[in-house]
Amino acid sequence: MSSDPSAENASEHARVLIVGSGPAGYTAAIYAARAGLEPVVLAGFAFGGQLMITTDVENYPGYPEGVTGPAMMEDLQKQAERFGSRLIFEDATSVDLSARPFKVETDEACFTADSVVIATGASARWLGIESEQRFVNLGVSACATCDGALYRDKAIAVVGGGDTAMEEALFLTRFGTKVTVIHRRDELRASKIMQQRALAHDKIEFAWDSEVDEVLGDKFVTGVRLKNLKTGALEELAIEGLFIAIGHQPTTELFKGQLELDDAGYVKVQPGTTRTSLEGVFACGDVSDPTYRQAVTAAGTGCMASIDAERWLAEEGFE
Repeated sequence: MSSDPSAENASEHARVLIVGSGPAGYTAAIYAARAGLEPVVLAGFAFGGQLMITTDVENYPGYPEGVTGPAMMEDLQKQAERFGSRLIFEDATSVDLSARPFKVETDEACFTADSVVIATGASARWLGIESEQRFVNLGVSACATCDGALYRDKAIAVVGGGDTAMEEALFLTRFGTKVTVIHRRDELRASKIMQQRALAHDKIEFAWDSEVDEVLGDKFVTGVRLKNLKTGALEELAIEGLFIAIGHQPTTELFKGQLELDDAGYVKVQPGTTRTSLEGVFACGDVSDPTYRQAVTAAGTGCMASIDAERWLAEEGFE
């Protein structure tokens, strides 16, 4: 492909341009391709989304023995390509939604499109310490719903003090022998009802005024070293699962000022649809979902986005 974007303009037009991959983007591509819309997918360099760093997926329908995240993404990619989706493994670097056709650029090319499906996802916020990243999927996770069952009859810890952390902690009590909530303050930020539920649960304990100084282990997590933020004292907590629940960051930087976003930066969609604040632009998956954040829900909204785009194109008279 030419490195001169202007040389590509005339030939790089799509009726449906999907920005992002993962379950949402690939499912949107499958449906759009089967509808004869010949979608172009800007899958990105880090194609496949968060599932590319997920080892075992046991809760996605159709995989009774479980599947690795990368293997599932390879299956979805092949299915999208089978029906004629064109995949470009480059990142979108700029987006102009101010006029139709819409314009999306990468470092190598410029694309125009009659409709755009945004499937750029969201990423978990991490603590930012080296040992945490070393043990991701080896005892460290950012999704209790995804990975909680892997820690049955084991001691678990959750980092955070908001509603998400309490939800994760309560969910993990189904599996763990004990769940320790590690929080930087001496009181929770969660809603009153979530606080009450967590504080009253006999399996949940609290490490107040504390932060994770280091994740301990060899091949897998065996514990964490905690630092008391008031006294500076260090202590070790023996656990086998550490869940980080300090929020997610939607990948919406390219769309700020062009689409309506909520206070947390997620793309706002009309209830029951994937329609955004701009006609012809649709959003699916974690980029517009602060609530569920599951592969199966992302795939479902990817289907919705493709159908919404197909119907919108027909209504607008695009051939």
